[in-house]
Amino acid sequence: MPASTALHVHADDLPAWQVCEQARLTRDPRFDGLFFTAVLSTRIYCRPVCPATAAKRVVYFRHAAAAEAAGYRPCLRCRPELSPDDGSWRRGDAALARALKLIDDGALADHSLAALAQRVGLGERQLRRLFVERIGVAPIGVHGTRRLLFAKQLLTETRLPITEVALASGFASLRRFNDAFRGAYRMAPRELRKSRRETPVSEAGDVLTLRLGYRPPYDFAAMLDFLRGRALPGVEVVDEHSYSRVIGPIDRPGWLRVSAWPNGEHALKLELHGPSTTRLLEIVQRLRRMFDLDADPQAIATALSSDARLAPLLAQRPGLRLPSGWDGFEIAVRAIIGQQVSVAAARTLASRLAQKYGQALPQPFAPGLAHLFPTPEALVNAELESIGLIRSRAQTVRGVARALLEGRVDFRAEHTLDDFAARWVALPGIGPWTAQYIALRALGHPDAFPVEDLVLQKALPADGTRMTAKALAARAEAWRPWRGYAVIHLWSDSVPVPVVRAAKAVRPTRDTRKEPRADATA
Repeated sequence: MPASTALHVHADDLPAWQVCEQARLTRDPRFDGLFFTAVLSTRIYCRPVCPATAAKRVVYFRHAAAAEAAGYRPCLRCRPELSPDDGSWRRGDAALARALKLIDDGALADHSLAALAQRVGLGERQLRRLFVERIGVAPIGVHGTRRLLFAKQLLTETRLPITEVALASGFASLRRFNDAFRGAYRMAPRELRKSRRETPVSEAGDVLTLRLGYRPPYDFAAMLDFLRGRALPGVEVVDEHSYSRVIGPIDRPGWLRVSAWPNGEHALKLELHGPSTTRLLEIVQRLRRMFDLDADPQAIATALSSDARLAPLLAQRPGLRLPSGWDGFEIAVRAIIGQQVSVAAARTLASRLAQKYGQALPQPFAPGLAHLFPTPEALVNAELESIGLIRSRAQTVRGVARALLEGRVDFRAEHTLDDFAARWVALPGIGPWTAQYIALRALGHPDAFPVEDLVLQKALPADGTRMTAKALAARAEAWRPWRGYAVIHLWSDSVPVPVVRAAKAVRPTRDTRKEPRADATA
């Protein structure tokens, strides 16, 4: 390695220096967000896809926070705030992965590092040391950079007042925001806005438009197909080009629309109307999970393509992602409602539930966007049999609502997959298949694996025979920590595209003891 170049992170966590060099010099978008290039002469750090002339004397960092901790400022041209996160950190159930997801959810905004460490089962010093060794910066540095880069995006892409930008990015006061921004970027927020290189995207009324970057390849059409088959009338609308839905709370409802960014840019276009400024970062994080924008297709393909059955599927559809959902409770309820009924019947029941127990908007935002999905409080004592649910399903839905309100189950990121599943299986009417399905769709957990699924048991053998759950589980051990992606590929291959048709056909076997055979129509 040349003396002018150094790797400032754990060697196992960063691609080889030669790989970084090749990716940077060729501007390979597959490596966007996997490392950052810091230029020694300018003290600026860039994405691998930066269009600027390649510098000769550089160092590489695994995380933007590590580059900023070393005194480098983000490039105004390639804009590091637009790069996807490195999804490989978030794989599996390692303490680092769970801590990073908790930071994404704002765990350090209102709580201490000691509280974060406790949530992932480590001591404070141990967690700090883990971050420094693996990422190159302490947890508070990751948190701070995350806030400042989001503020930088809002300053560049919107016309929000700077006070609102400060609130949206998690700062309690404008003074603290100005101090932090100036200290990190050596300019005041207003100076960045004056010097920005692009005109903000046109905003109609109070519609806010933001980019959501991803690492290619990305099959957005397949994602829309999957979501379209599950679109809940009145709450969601999915057309050929976009996904739209109503979001709460009822005292300040709003709507959002996600579509492909024009001109082939590796990003989705988010249009937001109505939500509180303080919720912007949370909404963006939810959508990044929902559309699986931080996945690393290369890492997934490397892990799964060694399986002879999966290799051709990955080659055929390299951009297939893990479709999650907007709200965990909504996903759980619809998974229960969808058991043993057709797709059309499941959607009808879910629509009745949303219309009767959800909160209607004073005025619909648009056709098909008229009410919010019910909250656990609204369903905990609801007479769900009145909408056509059989008694056992109605009892299960009410039981899930009660368990969430009592804190016996939740969707928080500190749980391992096994812990999450065990908590849900302990509820009457919830078996292993449903618990894993909820982990797949509500958490977007990359390793969730409903091993009792009949389609998976039939889809894997080349001769069309059916594997036992035990044999399937043994075969899938080699796919960790990406078993969830194997599920999506096998489901999509079980019935001709679009992906949604595969999901319509999913009829898993009976979960042990606690639930009847389920249909993945939720």
